[in-house]
Amino acid sequence: MASFLPPSLRRVAVTTSALLGLAISTAQAADTIKIGLVTALSGQSAKSGEAISRGIGLAIDEINAKGGVLGRSLELVARDDEANPSKGVLATRELIQRAGVVAVVGGLDTPVSMAIVPIANQMKVPFIGPWAAGTGITRNGAADNYAFRVSAVDALVDEALVAYAVKTYGAKKPGMILVNNAWGESNQKGLKDALQAANLPAAGIEKYEANDVDMVPQLSRLKEAGADTLFLVGNVGPSAQVVKSLDRMGWSVPVVSHWGPAGGRFDELAGPSAGKVHFIQTFTFAGNASPKATAVLDALKAKYPAIKSMADVTPAVGIANAYDATHLLALAIQAAGSTEGPKVRDGFYKIGTYPGLIKTYDKPFAPGQHDALGPSDYVFTRFKDGEIVAVTN
Repeated sequence: MASFLPPSLRRVAVTTSALLGLAISTAQAADTIKIGLVTALSGQSAKSGEAISRGIGLAIDEINAKGGVLGRSLELVARDDEANPSKGVLATRELIQRAGVVAVVGGLDTPVSMAIVPIANQMKVPFIGPWAAGTGITRNGAADNYAFRVSAVDALVDEALVAYAVKTYGAKKPGMILVNNAWGESNQKGLKDALQAANLPAAGIEKYEANDVDMVPQLSRLKEAGADTLFLVGNVGPSAQVVKSLDRMGWSVPVVSHWGPAGGRFDELAGPSAGKVHFIQTFTFAGNASPKATAVLDALKAKYPAIKSMADVTPAVGIANAYDATHLLALAIQAAGSTEGPKVRDGFYKIGTYPGLIKTYDKPFAPGQHDALGPSDYVFTRFKDGEIVAVTN
């Protein structure tokens, strides 16, 4: 019809049409349900952040393809916390107050998550952790707790580490080498409790700073104290430095680790001895022949062309935890029938059965239980040819 109008009116019609299209597009964008992501997307743990992003992205694609949630599409809004608690807090506030997210997923590092949880509780917005394992994240003592997790829990991991060290290496006097932050403190308590329960003495407890490159002094003290196994807690970089320090000392001692080594280029940074470190995970694609794992891996390769081999889906635990967490969040929103924070929080308690990637979840959350995974979901792994594979003793 615009072609029959005079040129001046034709321009007005075209401009009006463009503005109307923009308005409709803006309205549609505003009608999405926004999910926030706060995680390390740069630095030494960027590979873990990438894995979490991919897991969420794939889950959102699946959910939206089936009509979304409450008739609305999900939209991911991501922020890089750079593994810095202050930046994590700022990002969380911005996502909640300005972006209007319904929930926040993230917290790759325990110190960041521990800083975010009080904000989530105060602002009554659910926080779902797909990685950080600090016990106090979900067991935070708040009367109104909005923190949930689809990941490992330090207190339970530490029991598993002690049991594995005894069963696999016959440990009688293990030592601890822990990062000096909230995550290290969480595991120091958990390991001490687990050792006491197993009636085992600790050879010693040594700490290091996250940017240390030489742990020989701490390791020498543990060796002199008679440590026959080491419990390692730290992210990729410092964990690799522990291994390299052991090599320089010529000390061949079993190392049983939390899952920090999975978070990046550990096998490259630690060198030839990387494969000697056995660490805990909640999932691995390698050797997993389940139809769900195969389908998800195929979908990942289709969505992210950079994925060519198993080494490109490392750490798989980040993908799997985030994938399942996103689907569980969608179910919570659906059960709530609302995007209001308190109703979504209660919606988590209404989730029934969900056949996830890690396992089939059956009523995974309750008012006194905000962790969806437990010891039966843990598996010990190691690096082999760039891939994380299950340990077969």
